[in-house]
Amino acid sequence: MVFHIAKKEIRETARSGQFKWMLAIVVLLCTVAVFISQRNWEAKNIERKQATENARTLWLAQGATNPHNAAHYGTFAFKPQFPLSLIDPGVEKYTGVSIFLEAHSRNEADMVAAADQTGLSRFGDLTPDFILLFVIPLLIIVMGHRSVTREKEGGMLRIIKSQGVSNWQLVFGKWIGNFMPIAVLTAILFIISALFIENVEWPFLITMLLVYLAYFAIMNSLTLFISTISRSSGLAMVSLLTIWIVGCLAVPKIASSYTNDIYPYPTRVEFEASVAEDKSKGLDGHDPWNEASKKLEEETLKEYNVEKLEDLPFNFDALRMQKGEEHEAAVYFKHNERLKEIYESQTKVYRKLAVLSPFLPTRFMSMALANTDYATHWNFSDKAEKHRVEMQRILNTNFAENSKLGEWDYQADASLLNEVPDFAYEAPDFKQVLVAGQSNLLILSLWLVLSFGLLFYSSTRL
Repeated sequence: MVFHIAKKEIRETARSGQFKWMLAIVVLLCTVAVFISQRNWEAKNIERKQATENARTLWLAQGATNPHNAAHYGTFAFKPQFPLSLIDPGVEKYTGVSIFLEAHSRNEADMVAAADQTGLSRFGDLTPDFILLFVIPLLIIVMGHRSVTREKEGGMLRIIKSQGVSNWQLVFGKWIGNFMPIAVLTAILFIISALFIENVEWPFLITMLLVYLAYFAIMNSLTLFISTISRSSGLAMVSLLTIWIVGCLAVPKIASSYTNDIYPYPTRVEFEASVAEDKSKGLDGHDPWNEASKKLEEETLKEYNVEKLEDLPFNFDALRMQKGEEHEAAVYFKHNERLKEIYESQTKVYRKLAVLSPFLPTRFMSMALANTDYATHWNFSDKAEKHRVEMQRILNTNFAENSKLGEWDYQADASLLNEVPDFAYEAPDFKQVLVAGQSNLLILSLWLVLSFGLLFYSSTRL
Protein backbone atom coordinates (compact mmCIF):
# COMPACT_ATOMS: atom_id res chain seq x y z
CA MET A 1 0.00 0.00 0.00
CA VAL A 2 2.85 2.39 0.88
CA PHE A 3 4.46 1.94 -2.54
CA HIS A 4 1.08 2.27 -4.26
CA ILE A 5 0.61 5.65 -2.55
CA ALA A 6 4.20 6.61 -3.41
CA LYS A 7 3.63 5.68 -7.05
CA LYS A 8 0.43 7.74 -7.14
CA GLU A 9 2.26 10.68 -5.54
CA ILE A 10 5.07 10.54 -8.10
CA ARG A 11 2.54 10.35 -10.95
CA GLU A 12 0.61 13.36 -9.67
CA THR A 13 3.81 15.29 -9.09
CA ALA A 14 4.99 14.53 -12.62
CA ARG A 15 1.72 15.87 -14.03
CA SER A 16 2.02 19.11 -12.09
CA GLY A 17 2.96 22.08 -14.27
CA GLN A 18 4.48 23.78 -11.23
CA PHE A 19 6.79 20.82 -10.68
CA LYS A 20 7.77 20.66 -14.35
CA TRP A 21 8.82 24.30 -14.33
CA MET A 22 10.72 23.93 -11.08
CA LEU A 23 12.41 20.75 -12.28
CA ALA A 24 13.39 22.39 -15.56
CA ILE A 25 14.90 25.34 -13.71
CA VAL A 26 16.79 23.11 -11.28
CA VAL A 27 18.11 20.86 -14.05
CA LEU A 28 19.20 23.93 -16.01
CA LEU A 29 20.93 25.39 -12.94
CA CYS A 30 22.61 22.03 -12.23
CA THR A 31 23.86 21.77 -15.81
CA VAL A 32 25.19 25.33 -15.82
CA ALA A 33 26.74 24.92 -12.34
CA VAL A 34 28.54 21.69 -13.28
CA PHE A 35 29.68 23.15 -16.62
CA ILE A 36 31.03 26.37 -15.06
CA SER A 37 32.63 24.50 -12.14
CA GLN A 38 34.27 22.01 -14.47
CA ARG A 39 35.74 24.80 -16.62
CA ASN A 40 37.04 26.63 -13.56
CA TRP A 41 38.33 23.43 -11.99
CA GLU A 42 40.20 22.44 -15.15
CA ALA A 43 41.73 25.91 -15.57
CA LYS A 44 42.85 26.04 -11.93
CA ASN A 45 44.22 22.51 -12.09
CA ILE A 46 46.36 23.36 -15.12
CA GLU A 47 47.52 26.63 -13.51
CA ARG A 48 48.58 24.93 -10.31
CA LYS A 49 50.43 22.12 -12.08
CA GLN A 50 52.26 24.65 -14.25
CA ALA A 51 52.99 26.88 -11.27
CA THR A 52 54.34 23.92 -9.29
CA GLU A 53 56.62 22.88 -12.17
CA ASN A 54 57.76 26.47 -12.73
CA ALA A 55 58.57 26.96 -9.06
CA ARG A 56 60.72 23.83 -9.05
CA THR A 57 62.41 24.81 -12.32
CA LEU A 58 63.25 28.29 -10.99
CA TRP A 59 64.56 26.80 -7.75
CA LEU A 60 66.92 24.44 -9.57
CA ALA A 61 67.90 27.12 -12.09
CA GLN A 62 69.85 29.00 -9.41
CA GLY A 63 72.80 26.69 -10.11
CA ALA A 64 75.86 27.06 -7.89
CA THR A 65 74.89 29.51 -5.18
CA ASN A 66 75.41 30.48 -1.58
CA PRO A 67 73.06 28.31 0.57
CA HIS A 68 71.76 31.29 2.52
CA ASN A 69 71.10 33.21 -0.67
CA ALA A 70 69.11 30.20 -1.87
CA ALA A 71 67.19 30.23 1.41
CA HIS A 72 66.20 33.84 0.81
CA TYR A 73 65.47 33.15 -2.86
CA GLY A 74 62.90 30.66 -1.64
CA THR A 75 60.29 28.63 -3.45
CA PHE A 76 56.56 27.93 -3.30
CA ALA A 77 54.37 25.21 -1.79
CA PHE A 78 51.14 24.72 -3.75
CA LYS A 79 47.95 23.12 -2.51
CA PRO A 80 46.73 20.65 -5.17
CA GLN A 81 43.32 20.96 -6.79
CA PHE A 82 41.26 18.28 -5.08
CA PRO A 83 38.81 16.29 -7.28
CA LEU A 84 35.65 16.96 -5.23
CA SER A 85 36.32 20.70 -5.10
CA LEU A 86 34.45 20.65 -8.41
CA ILE A 87 31.30 19.94 -6.38
CA ASP A 88 32.14 21.93 -3.25
CA PRO A 89 34.91 24.58 -3.52
CA GLY A 90 34.41 25.36 0.17
CA VAL A 91 36.48 28.19 1.65
CA GLU A 92 39.40 27.86 -0.75
CA LYS A 93 38.74 31.18 -2.47
CA TYR A 94 39.29 32.88 0.92
CA THR A 95 42.23 30.85 2.26
CA GLY A 96 44.60 30.84 -0.71
CA VAL A 97 46.43 28.00 -2.43
CA SER A 98 50.17 28.73 -2.23
CA ILE A 99 52.72 29.61 0.43
CA PHE A 100 56.09 31.25 -0.21
CA LEU A 101 58.82 29.33 1.62
CA GLU A 102 61.83 31.46 2.59
CA ALA A 103 64.35 32.02 5.36
CA HIS A 104 63.27 33.58 8.67
CA SER A 105 59.53 33.86 7.92
CA ARG A 106 56.44 31.66 7.97
CA ASN A 107 54.27 33.30 5.36
CA GLU A 108 50.51 33.09 5.01
CA ALA A 109 48.88 31.50 2.00
CA ASP A 110 48.68 33.61 -1.12
CA MET A 111 46.69 33.54 -4.38
CA VAL A 112 43.43 34.27 -2.57
CA ALA A 113 40.80 34.23 -5.33
CA ALA A 114 38.33 36.41 -3.39
CA ALA A 115 40.88 39.25 -3.29
CA ASP A 116 40.85 39.43 -7.09
CA GLN A 117 37.07 39.49 -7.44
CA THR A 118 34.67 42.40 -7.52
CA GLY A 119 31.94 43.16 -4.98
CA LEU A 120 29.58 40.99 -7.04
CA SER A 121 31.37 37.93 -5.63
CA ARG A 122 29.56 38.59 -2.34
CA PHE A 123 26.44 37.19 -4.01
CA GLY A 124 28.18 33.83 -4.22
CA ASP A 125 29.06 31.54 -7.10
CA LEU A 126 26.82 29.15 -9.00
CA THR A 127 28.37 25.85 -7.94
CA PRO A 128 26.90 22.35 -7.44
CA ASP A 129 27.08 22.72 -3.64
CA PHE A 130 24.94 25.89 -3.88
CA ILE A 131 22.29 23.94 -5.80
CA LEU A 132 22.47 21.08 -3.29
CA LEU A 133 22.40 23.18 -0.13
CA PHE A 134 19.93 25.90 -1.08
CA VAL A 135 17.95 25.17 -4.26
CA ILE A 136 16.99 21.50 -3.89
CA PRO A 137 15.52 22.02 -0.39
CA LEU A 138 13.32 24.70 -2.00
CA LEU A 139 12.26 22.19 -4.64
CA ILE A 140 11.37 19.72 -1.87
CA ILE A 141 9.21 22.37 -0.21
CA VAL A 142 7.44 23.27 -3.46
CA MET A 143 6.79 19.60 -4.23
CA GLY A 144 5.73 18.51 -0.78
CA HIS A 145 3.94 21.37 0.96
CA ARG A 146 0.57 20.30 -0.53
CA SER A 147 1.07 16.55 -0.22
CA VAL A 148 -1.28 16.13 2.73
CA THR A 149 -3.07 19.48 2.82
CA ARG A 150 -4.55 18.94 -0.64
CA GLU A 151 -6.12 15.68 0.57
CA LYS A 152 -7.68 17.64 3.45
CA GLU A 153 -8.77 20.54 1.26
CA GLY A 154 -10.23 18.23 -1.40
CA GLY A 155 -12.05 16.07 1.15
CA MET A 156 -10.14 12.98 0.01
CA LEU A 157 -8.59 12.17 3.36
CA ARG A 158 -11.66 10.40 4.78
CA ILE A 159 -12.17 8.46 1.54
CA ILE A 160 -8.56 7.26 1.58
CA LYS A 161 -8.78 6.24 5.23
CA SER A 162 -12.10 4.47 4.61
CA GLN A 163 -10.24 2.19 2.18
CA GLY A 164 -8.19 0.79 5.04
CA VAL A 165 -5.13 2.97 4.58
CA SER A 166 -3.52 3.81 7.91
CA ASN A 167 -2.31 7.31 8.66
CA TRP A 168 1.33 6.19 8.72
CA GLN A 169 0.99 4.32 5.41
CA LEU A 170 -0.47 7.45 3.83
CA VAL A 171 2.19 9.82 5.18
CA PHE A 172 5.12 7.46 4.57
CA GLY A 173 3.90 6.71 1.04
CA LYS A 174 3.79 10.43 0.31
CA TRP A 175 7.25 10.78 1.89
CA ILE A 176 8.66 8.19 -0.54
CA GLY A 177 6.79 9.74 -3.47
CA ASN A 178 8.25 13.14 -2.67
CA PHE A 179 11.77 11.89 -1.94
CA MET A 180 12.40 9.56 -4.89
CA PRO A 181 12.48 12.26 -7.64
CA ILE A 182 14.89 14.27 -5.48
CA ALA A 183 17.11 11.24 -4.86
CA VAL A 184 17.21 10.47 -8.59
CA LEU A 185 18.00 14.11 -9.46
CA THR A 186 20.78 14.21 -6.86
CA ALA A 187 22.26 10.94 -8.08
CA ILE A 188 22.26 12.25 -11.66
CA LEU A 189 24.01 15.45 -10.53
CA PHE A 190 26.74 13.42 -8.80
CA ILE A 191 27.11 11.03 -11.75
CA ILE A 192 27.51 13.95 -14.17
CA SER A 193 30.03 15.59 -11.85
CA ALA A 194 31.94 12.31 -11.51
CA LEU A 195 32.25 12.11 -15.30
CA PHE A 196 34.18 15.39 -15.26
CA ILE A 197 36.36 14.57 -12.25
CA GLU A 198 39.88 13.24 -12.73
CA ASN A 199 40.88 10.38 -10.44
CA VAL A 200 37.56 10.14 -8.60
CA GLU A 201 37.97 9.15 -4.95
CA TRP A 202 34.85 6.99 -4.69
CA PRO A 203 34.64 6.66 -0.88
CA PHE A 204 34.63 10.47 -0.59
CA LEU A 205 32.13 10.90 -3.46
CA ILE A 206 29.70 8.22 -2.26
CA THR A 207 29.82 9.49 1.33
CA MET A 208 29.15 13.03 0.13
CA LEU A 209 26.16 11.76 -1.86
CA LEU A 210 24.82 9.94 1.24
CA VAL A 211 25.29 13.07 3.38
CA TYR A 212 23.24 15.15 0.94
CA LEU A 213 20.57 12.44 0.66
CA ALA A 214 20.31 12.45 4.47
CA TYR A 215 19.96 16.26 4.37
CA PHE A 216 17.19 16.01 1.78
CA ALA A 217 15.48 13.23 3.75
CA ILE A 218 15.39 15.56 6.77
CA MET A 219 14.01 18.44 4.71
CA ASN A 220 11.46 16.09 3.15
CA SER A 221 10.31 14.84 6.57
CA LEU A 222 9.97 18.40 7.89
CA THR A 223 8.01 19.34 4.77
CA LEU A 224 5.59 16.43 5.18
CA PHE A 225 5.34 17.15 8.91
CA ILE A 226 4.29 20.76 8.27
CA SER A 227 1.94 19.70 5.50
CA THR A 228 0.31 17.17 7.83
CA ILE A 229 -0.31 19.58 10.72
CA SER A 230 -1.27 22.62 8.59
CA ARG A 231 -4.87 23.53 7.85
CA SER A 232 -4.13 24.86 4.35
CA SER A 233 -1.50 24.63 1.61
CA GLY A 234 -0.81 28.36 1.81
CA LEU A 235 -0.08 28.19 5.53
CA ALA A 236 2.16 25.17 4.98
CA MET A 237 4.12 26.99 2.26
CA VAL A 238 4.65 30.09 4.42
CA SER A 239 5.75 27.97 7.39
CA LEU A 240 8.19 25.95 5.30
CA LEU A 241 9.71 28.99 3.63
CA THR A 242 10.24 30.46 7.10
CA ILE A 243 12.01 27.25 8.15
CA TRP A 244 14.16 27.39 5.00
CA ILE A 245 15.14 31.02 5.57
CA VAL A 246 15.97 30.43 9.23
CA GLY A 247 17.75 27.10 8.72
CA CYS A 248 19.69 27.82 5.52
CA LEU A 249 20.33 31.57 5.78
CA ALA A 250 19.82 32.98 9.27
CA VAL A 251 21.32 30.27 11.50
CA PRO A 252 24.65 30.02 9.54
CA LYS A 253 25.05 33.82 9.62
CA ILE A 254 24.18 34.05 13.30
CA ALA A 255 26.52 31.14 14.13
CA SER A 256 29.36 32.83 12.22
CA SER A 257 28.85 36.21 13.93
CA TYR A 258 28.44 34.64 17.36
CA THR A 259 31.62 32.53 17.16
CA ASN A 260 33.64 35.48 15.89
CA ASP A 261 32.40 37.59 18.78
CA ILE A 262 33.31 35.15 21.54
CA TYR A 263 36.52 33.81 19.93
CA PRO A 264 37.90 36.65 17.78
CA TYR A 265 41.09 36.27 15.77
CA PRO A 266 43.81 38.91 16.32
CA THR A 267 44.18 41.42 13.51
CA ARG A 268 47.12 41.02 11.13
CA VAL A 269 48.85 44.02 12.79
CA GLU A 270 48.41 42.50 16.27
CA PHE A 271 49.63 39.09 15.08
CA GLU A 272 52.74 40.46 13.38
CA ALA A 273 53.55 42.69 16.38
CA SER A 274 53.35 39.70 18.75
CA VAL A 275 55.58 37.62 16.48
CA ALA A 276 58.12 40.44 16.13
CA GLU A 277 58.25 40.93 19.90
CA ASP A 278 58.92 37.25 20.58
CA LYS A 279 61.50 37.04 17.78
CA SER A 280 63.40 39.99 19.29
CA LYS A 281 63.73 38.10 22.58
CA GLY A 282 65.71 35.27 21.00
CA LEU A 283 68.56 34.64 18.63
CA ASP A 284 68.85 36.66 15.41
CA GLY A 285 70.87 34.67 12.88
CA HIS A 286 72.02 37.87 11.14
CA ASP A 287 73.15 39.69 14.30
CA PRO A 288 76.40 38.37 15.85
CA TRP A 289 76.19 41.04 18.60
CA ASN A 290 72.81 39.90 19.80
CA GLU A 291 72.84 38.72 23.44
CA ALA A 292 71.56 35.27 22.46
CA SER A 293 74.20 35.07 19.70
CA LYS A 294 77.01 35.83 22.14
CA LYS A 295 75.66 33.21 24.52
CA LEU A 296 75.56 30.62 21.70
CA GLU A 297 79.14 31.58 20.79
CA GLU A 298 80.37 31.00 24.35
CA GLU A 299 78.55 27.67 24.64
CA THR A 300 79.89 26.46 21.30
CA LEU A 301 83.51 27.39 22.10
CA LYS A 302 83.21 25.61 25.43
CA GLU A 303 81.62 22.51 23.88
CA TYR A 304 84.42 22.14 21.28
CA ASN A 305 87.11 23.28 23.73
CA VAL A 306 88.61 25.94 21.43
CA GLU A 307 89.53 29.60 21.98
CA LYS A 308 88.40 31.15 18.70
CA LEU A 309 85.49 30.66 16.33
CA GLU A 310 88.00 30.16 13.50
CA ASP A 311 89.19 26.96 15.23
CA LEU A 312 85.75 25.34 15.07
CA PRO A 313 85.44 22.45 12.56
CA PHE A 314 82.51 24.23 10.87
CA ASN A 315 81.35 27.71 9.90
CA PHE A 316 79.88 29.27 13.03
CA ASP A 317 78.00 31.87 10.95
CA ALA A 318 75.93 29.05 9.44
CA LEU A 319 75.34 27.47 12.84
CA ARG A 320 74.08 30.81 14.11
CA MET A 321 71.79 31.05 11.10
CA GLN A 322 70.38 27.61 11.82
CA LYS A 323 69.84 28.36 15.51
CA GLY A 324 68.15 31.63 14.52
CA GLU A 325 65.87 29.68 12.17
CA GLU A 326 64.98 27.24 14.94
CA HIS A 327 64.12 30.12 17.30
CA GLU A 328 61.99 31.87 14.66
CA ALA A 329 60.25 28.61 13.72
CA ALA A 330 59.40 28.07 17.41
CA VAL A 331 57.96 31.61 17.64
CA TYR A 332 55.81 31.08 14.53
CA PHE A 333 54.73 27.68 15.83
CA LYS A 334 53.64 29.21 19.15
CA HIS A 335 51.57 31.99 17.55
CA ASN A 336 50.06 29.77 14.86
CA GLU A 337 49.11 27.23 17.51
CA ARG A 338 47.26 30.09 19.25
CA LEU A 339 45.39 30.78 15.99
CA LYS A 340 44.56 27.09 15.71
CA GLU A 341 43.23 27.09 19.28
CA ILE A 342 40.90 29.95 18.31
CA TYR A 343 39.87 28.04 15.19
CA GLU A 344 39.20 24.88 17.22
CA SER A 345 37.21 26.87 19.80
CA GLN A 346 35.13 28.36 17.02
CA THR A 347 34.65 24.90 15.50
CA LYS A 348 33.37 23.53 18.83
CA VAL A 349 30.80 26.33 19.02
CA TYR A 350 29.80 25.69 15.41
CA ARG A 351 29.28 22.01 16.19
CA LYS A 352 27.05 22.87 19.15
CA LEU A 353 25.05 25.31 17.03
CA ALA A 354 24.70 22.64 14.34
CA VAL A 355 21.81 21.23 16.38
CA LEU A 356 19.82 24.32 15.33
CA SER A 357 19.85 23.47 11.62
CA PRO A 358 20.70 20.39 9.51
CA PHE A 359 22.28 22.83 7.07
CA LEU A 360 25.40 23.30 9.24
CA PRO A 361 26.51 19.65 9.71
CA THR A 362 25.78 19.02 6.02
CA ARG A 363 27.85 22.04 4.99
CA PHE A 364 30.77 21.05 7.22
CA MET A 365 30.81 17.42 6.05
CA SER A 366 30.53 18.45 2.41
CA MET A 367 33.58 20.73 2.67
CA ALA A 368 35.54 18.16 4.70
CA LEU A 369 34.90 15.41 2.12
CA ALA A 370 35.91 17.79 -0.66
CA ASN A 371 39.12 18.74 1.25
CA THR A 372 38.16 22.40 0.94
CA ASP A 373 37.47 23.22 4.60
CA TYR A 374 39.57 25.19 7.09
CA ALA A 375 40.90 22.01 8.72
CA THR A 376 42.48 20.91 5.43
CA HIS A 377 43.94 24.38 4.94
CA TRP A 378 45.53 24.29 8.41
CA ASN A 379 46.91 20.85 7.64
CA PHE A 380 48.40 22.18 4.38
CA SER A 381 49.88 25.22 6.13
CA ASP A 382 51.51 23.06 8.85
CA LYS A 383 53.04 20.67 6.32
CA ALA A 384 54.35 23.58 4.24
CA GLU A 385 55.98 25.02 7.36
CA LYS A 386 57.52 21.64 8.21
CA HIS A 387 58.93 21.54 4.68
CA ARG A 388 60.31 25.09 5.05
CA VAL A 389 62.08 24.22 8.31
CA GLU A 390 63.66 21.12 6.76
CA MET A 391 64.69 23.15 3.72
CA GLN A 392 66.53 25.67 5.94
CA ARG A 393 68.22 22.86 7.86
CA ILE A 394 69.61 21.28 4.67
CA LEU A 395 70.91 24.61 3.36
CA ASN A 396 72.43 25.78 6.65
CA THR A 397 74.04 22.38 7.28
CA ASN A 398 75.78 22.54 3.90
CA PHE A 399 76.88 26.11 4.61
CA ALA A 400 78.27 25.12 8.01
CA GLU A 401 80.13 22.00 6.87
CA ASN A 402 81.66 23.33 3.65
CA SER A 403 82.75 26.89 4.40
CA LYS A 404 84.80 28.85 6.91
CA LEU A 405 83.87 31.63 9.30
CA GLY A 406 83.15 34.83 7.38
CA GLU A 407 83.20 33.08 4.01
CA TRP A 408 79.97 34.63 2.79
CA ASP A 409 80.99 34.29 -0.85
CA TYR A 410 80.97 30.50 -0.54
CA GLN A 411 78.96 28.85 -3.27
CA ALA A 412 77.56 25.35 -2.92
CA ASP A 413 77.37 23.01 -5.88
CA ALA A 414 74.09 23.12 -7.82
CA SER A 415 73.39 19.54 -6.67
CA LEU A 416 72.59 20.94 -3.21
CA LEU A 417 69.33 22.37 -4.56
CA ASN A 418 68.26 18.86 -5.56
CA GLU A 419 68.75 17.72 -1.97
CA VAL A 420 65.81 19.95 -1.00
CA PRO A 421 62.83 17.70 -1.83
CA ASP A 422 59.93 18.96 -3.89
CA PHE A 423 56.88 19.79 -1.78
CA ALA A 424 54.00 17.36 -2.30
CA TYR A 425 50.90 17.76 -0.15
CA GLU A 426 48.66 14.84 0.75
CA ALA A 427 45.33 15.70 2.35
CA PRO A 428 43.89 13.72 5.30
CA ASP A 429 42.70 10.28 4.19
CA PHE A 430 39.10 9.05 4.21
CA LYS A 431 39.27 7.57 7.72
CA GLN A 432 40.78 10.75 9.19
CA VAL A 433 38.05 12.87 7.57
CA LEU A 434 35.31 10.65 9.00
CA VAL A 435 36.84 10.68 12.49
CA ALA A 436 37.18 14.48 12.42
CA GLY A 437 33.59 14.85 11.20
CA GLN A 438 31.96 12.26 13.46
CA SER A 439 30.15 14.93 15.53
CA ASN A 440 28.62 16.36 12.34
CA LEU A 441 27.57 12.88 11.24
CA LEU A 442 26.07 12.25 14.68
CA ILE A 443 24.10 15.52 14.63
CA LEU A 444 22.89 14.81 11.10
CA SER A 445 21.75 11.35 12.26
CA LEU A 446 19.93 12.90 15.23
CA TRP A 447 18.22 15.34 12.87
CA LEU A 448 17.18 12.39 10.72
CA VAL A 449 15.69 10.54 13.70
CA LEU A 450 14.00 13.71 15.03
CA SER A 451 12.45 14.59 11.68
CA PHE A 452 11.07 11.06 11.26
CA GLY A 453 9.80 11.23 14.85
CA LEU A 454 7.95 14.46 14.08
CA LEU A 455 6.56 12.92 10.91
CA PHE A 456 5.31 9.87 12.80
CA TYR A 457 3.79 12.08 15.51
CA SER A 458 2.00 14.21 12.93
CA SER A 459 0.57 11.08 11.27
CA THR A 460 -1.19 10.23 14.54
CA ARG A 461 -2.90 13.64 14.48
CA LEU A 462 -4.58 13.20 11.09
